[in-house]
Amino acid sequence: MPSRKKGITEERLLHKKMIELWKRGDSDYCEVRGSNIHGRGIYATTFIPKGTRVIEYVGEIIDKRESDRRGASQQRKANATGDAAVYIFTISKNYDLDGNVPWNIARLINHSCAPNCEACIVGRRIYIDAIRDIQPGEELSFDYGFDVDCFEDHPCRCGKPECVGYIVSKDQWPELRIRLDAQKTFKTKSRSSASQANSLKNADDDTLITLPASA
Repeated sequence: MPSRKKGITEERLLHKKMIELWKRGDSDYCEVRGSNIHGRGIYATTFIPKGTRVIEYVGEIIDKRESDRRGASQQRKANATGDAAVYIFTISKNYDLDGNVPWNIARLINHSCAPNCEACIVGRRIYIDAIRDIQPGEELSFDYGFDVDCFEDHPCRCGKPECVGYIVSKDQWPELRIRLDAQKTFKTKSRSSASQANSLKNADDDTLITLPASA
């Protein structure tokens, strides 16, 4: 009997915790809709003034080793299915937060090169705050802050005039432009070299060999 009571108590505590997480991951300011950027997105259902704490980004706190394992697994799945990739946030030097859980609708907020929100870390919790006034029906977005070293793995589809073409932290845009310019220069030189090689080949093909007339 004591064992059964213990099981029931644990189930109730788990149920209570799940309800709490669902409530923490909910918001009266926004809802899920199909996105023009990618897949599904989060849209404002009412006017959101600048500085508003819009929604909490909830999930499971994990150590760095588990974070690396899950991150690699999520990336492989994304590469295979085309779905969004990794939902893991760094919260400290020892721990990350994995937001890949169904009660975390904030995980559906897309990246933008001109975002209207930002992620704020408070202790071991992450919140999405408005950095400007947001109109009803506007899609929420924030800077994912990906590293420039893996920029080619993350093309950006935000469509903003400021878009740099890749999901890269804004403070690394200067480095991204340097790398893109270097790629463009390399491709231009490669095309020029290929064109010159083709010209020489065509010239050789067009050369006529004139034999001397017989005496």
